[in-house]
Amino acid sequence: MNLEIKKFGEILTSRPAGREAALISLAYNLELKNAKSVSLDFTGILVMTPSWLSEFVQTLKEKGISQIHFLPSENPTVISSIEFVEPEI
Repeated sequence: MNLEIKKFGEILTSRPAGREAALISLAYNLELKNAKSVSLDFTGILVMTPSWLSEFVQTLKEKGISQIHFLPSENPTVISSIEFVEPEI
């Protein structure tokens, strides 16, 4: 399943906001709640920090999503955030 990250805003910068976004996704998206795999779509994101993405990914993994994939992006902040988080996965 694909999850559009833009739903949480165009500027994603803090660890608490990343956790909150993941918990909201799980609470309101029944398809995600039962998923074991998710692809993150970063289309439309202007700025993202590694701390936001790290917390988002960690929270999804804690809740049972074992495979997280990152769809390609040309945004340099998204690319650097992914490079930072990928070793954690």
